[in-house]
Amino acid sequence: MSWEVLISYNYLVDLVVSLTIFLLFFILRKYILRYVYIFLLKVSRGRLNGLFHQLRSSFSLPIQGLILIVGVYISVGYFPYLEQTNALFLHMIRSSVIFMIGWGLFNLSSSSSALFSKINEKYNMKIDNILIPLFSRALRFIIIAISLSVIAQEFGYDVNGFVAGLGIGGLAFALAAKDALANMFGGIIIITEKPFTIGDWVQTPSVEGTIEDISFRSTKVRTFAQALVTVPNATLSNESITNWSKMGKRQITFNLQLTYDTTREKIETIIRQVESLLKNHPEVHPETILVNFNQYKENGVEIFLYFFTKTTEWGKYLKVREDINLQIYSLLESEKVTIALPTRKILMEGKKLEEAGDRSTVPDYSRSF
Repeated sequence: MSWEVLISYNYLVDLVVSLTIFLLFFILRKYILRYVYIFLLKVSRGRLNGLFHQLRSSFSLPIQGLILIVGVYISVGYFPYLEQTNALFLHMIRSSVIFMIGWGLFNLSSSSSALFSKINEKYNMKIDNILIPLFSRALRFIIIAISLSVIAQEFGYDVNGFVAGLGIGGLAFALAAKDALANMFGGIIIITEKPFTIGDWVQTPSVEGTIEDISFRSTKVRTFAQALVTVPNATLSNESITNWSKMGKRQITFNLQLTYDTTREKIETIIRQVESLLKNHPEVHPETILVNFNQYKENGVEIFLYFFTKTTEWGKYLKVREDINLQIYSLLESEKVTIALPTRKILMEGKKLEEAGDRSTVPDYSRSF
């Protein structure tokens, strides 16, 4: 056997071994990941709980990528056409490792991640729901910036010069991004004053609906027609904001008019029964209940009702109001009291006849309507 054939044969064997190693790592990466998690659970004795599951979901694909990178590095040791000591290859391996770590941290810093809730529980830090999306975006930006900077330095690029260039162009950038900066400061005002948080029902001169998302530039509001309205923070921070979700109770007030033929005793009975109904209703707030004979109106006497429901939810509030109206209607029916309707009485009198005429011949036009 010639040396050329032997060399070719050895190269072929090395190539097969290299590809086999890579395929083994590719096929077994999920199984290796599973055993790593089992080992971590045994070491922690089950104390990782929810945060561990969050780490697992965030780093599942990045760790599989790291396992593949290890497989590539080992397989290249047997690959006949590439050396492990190759400078470009080592740069790519290290950059890939940095990318996978950054990817996992990027997933972990999601606004839906359990990371912020765990920080709240452990260190008793009161992070409002309005701040979590902003913290998440800021943290993700920092992770991306650091990862790209390290990768750029790995390939020999001077990041310091780029940062210095940003400082020189800062003024021009600030002038060009004047509106964006105004929106950002508006977002800071919203965060510090906390007029609302995510999930609140708010009303402003420009929009009414439920807060869905708050970013550095704008706030997204879901209207009751299910349209999504994006309001710039600069606009929102300068408007009057009514936060209906902050109501501890919800007001009901109206006037009940009874006809003038209702006796005084009936009026007093209706007032006492309606007041008793409201005080004993399980959904009426007991703090303020007013039922009074208010004033005389053109069509009848007016009874004033003023009270609050315990619930502030719109649908349940309407149900409570409907139930109270029906019970008051039943009370009026049982007492045989009539609700006053808008009416008008017109008296028509016949004109006097002239001296020659006879009044008896003039028909009587006196009518009451």
